[in-house]
Amino acid sequence: MTNISADLLPSIVIETGNQPTHSILWMHGLGADGNDFVPIVQELNLQSSIHIRFIFPHAPMQSVTINGGSVMRAWYDISNQISSSDEDVTGLRASQSAIEKLINREKQNGIKPENIVLAGFSQGGAMALQTGLRYPDKLAGIMVLSSYLPLAQTLSTEAHQANASTRIFMAHGRNDLVIPMELATLSRQQLLKLGYYVEWNMYQMAHSVCIEEIADISKWLKQVLI
Repeated sequence: MTNISADLLPSIVIETGNQPTHSILWMHGLGADGNDFVPIVQELNLQSSIHIRFIFPHAPMQSVTINGGSVMRAWYDISNQISSSDEDVTGLRASQSAIEKLINREKQNGIKPENIVLAGFSQGGAMALQTGLRYPDKLAGIMVLSSYLPLAQTLSTEAHQANASTRIFMAHGRNDLVIPMELATLSRQQLLKLGYYVEWNMYQMAHSVCIEEIADISKWLKQVLI
């Protein structure tokens, strides 16, 4: 386990073998950090024949309105509620740019874009969609856990054709009180309307991750990491 920095987001990096050929960039949720999903690497039981570089970046520290202005790791600011009329456009685009730099570093390290997965939980899942659907090179897949589609109103004009057919995995808890199921369902409908392929999964959980979900994530990753 190592850390990378330079002008990139500081990240925790785990490699499952020498000279990785695939990468998974996994973004954490509001107030957490890159350590949040490190334990899941072992639980995924991915094929040993594929050497994967897991990258768990730390979001920038910033004031978050919905939490009384407290400073914490966040990909963008959130006001009193998540709505298309009150999104932190500047913050979303800044984090999109930062994540794109991580993708570009993987390309420089010899990883083909089609072997890179963007994944994220909550705010991190929103960033996976925000970045992946606009990225100019074909990616392996986009994983969206307990999240939603940000800047939905601009996606049709900003989306890049390179990822028009990229597989999207969406998972949500039926009892999620942080990001309501209705918002996730609406996001799925918006993606389907734009022609994206979405694998949709629901679980009997709150704003969290469950064992059944991890099994489904593993199955999906084995399909896209080829």
